[in-house]
Amino acid sequence: MKEEYFKWYSPHLHRDVQMLAFGHAGYPVILYPTSMGSFHENRDMGLIGAASWYIQQGLVQIFCPESNDRNSFYNKQIHPHQRIQNHIAYDHMIRYEIVEKIRHNTSVGKVVVAGCSFGGYHAANFAFRYPGFVSHMFSLSGAFEIRNFMDGYNHGDIFYNSPLEFLPGNHDGDLWKMDIVLGTSNWDICFDANVKLSDALEGKSVRHWLDVRKDKHHDWPIWKEMFPHYLSRIKFN
Repeated sequence: MKEEYFKWYSPHLHRDVQMLAFGHAGYPVILYPTSMGSFHENRDMGLIGAASWYIQQGLVQIFCPESNDRNSFYNKQIHPHQRIQNHIAYDHMIRYEIVEKIRHNTSVGKVVVAGCSFGGYHAANFAFRYPGFVSHMFSLSGAFEIRNFMDGYNHGDIFYNSPLEFLPGNHDGDLWKMDIVLGTSNWDICFDANVKLSDALEGKSVRHWLDVRKDKHHDWPIWKEMFPHYLSRIKFN
């Protein structure tokens, strides 16, 4: 399959950013890495290989940016206010430097966002903040709480980047048009988080699928099962 490496200076992050892209054509999919993951993590751990048929057939093109978690949520050396601002800068990088350039690869002008574990948080947060840009959101064992990274600090930017907090007040009509999948397992350490997010969506009558698989751990084997399954939900024609 075609693999391309990109590196550019991000005006939002004020540093160089790296990304891999897989495929020659197809529906654009942004695939976030796990906590503090690199731009090549999803390839190295086999998630790209699990989706190879869709990529080789030209049905999807998958973009794998690096994370910014080391400079935001996981950076205990800076004030929590700066942590959330660094996350917002990353969010803007994704929106303006990647999504704006690829969302018109299809006639719908939207992208798929997906991610495993904390990558599931990034996918959900982006999708629910910007429903007009996202047609499908696939969270694989996602974790959706960020307050525990903030050391008790409270700020509006934290609220508006916490899906369970801002989702009830989100009335954007595109939210009801999105295909949402919350993948988890009864053994998943993030099982409760997915149930809570499902309940929040249910409370707004937002169509979604809480996919609870049996006796699987929070790890790459289940994610490699889920990812190609979820890609099959995309309408490619």
